[in-house]
Amino acid sequence: MPASRRKYLPNYTYEDYLLWEGRWELIYGMPYAMTPSPLIKHQAISSKIARYLDEALENCESCQSLLPIDWKIDEQTIVQPDNLVICHKPLVEAYIKKTPKMIFEILSKSTAMVDKNLKYELYEQEGVNYYIIVDPQESIAKVYRLSEGRYVKLCDAHAEQVEFTLPECVFLFDFSKIW
Repeated sequence: MPASRRKYLPNYTYEDYLLWEGRWELIYGMPYAMTPSPLIKHQAISSKIARYLDEALENCESCQSLLPIDWKIDEQTIVQPDNLVICHKPLVEAYIKKTPKMIFEILSKSTAMVDKNLKYELYEQEGVNYYIIVDPQESIAKVYRLSEGRYVKLCDAHAEQVEFTLPECVFLFDFSKIW
């Protein structure tokens, strides 16, 4: 979109975001509704991812798995990944500020375009080590690893075990368990 047209679009901040009811994300000042609520299959997959991440990280003293929490990148960009791994102690309870090491986004009809495109670019730009796009309809997880500032596709995982290497730990994740 030409810069001349962008000046006519609304531009919201974290302060505005705090006043909104329901679940929202704010990306580059533009609001994205996180509605309707995720379907049962989406929630079941997210729960399984959280469980298996917790198990995989059990012996790692630095990293932890989180369910949706605000990641405040700046005053105009706040996202809530479905599942994420951080390897630091958050400074506040309301949100995280430091870049997660790993993010899982589970596709739904209402969020697929944003997850595959806008968030892909955002997470790549912000330096998220691994971005996993989970497609519940196809039972496939597209696994991307950051390499020299760009995402490189590692695999399409369905029943595979994938090794993830974080600066603080290394672990296997068995994708066959999430479907």
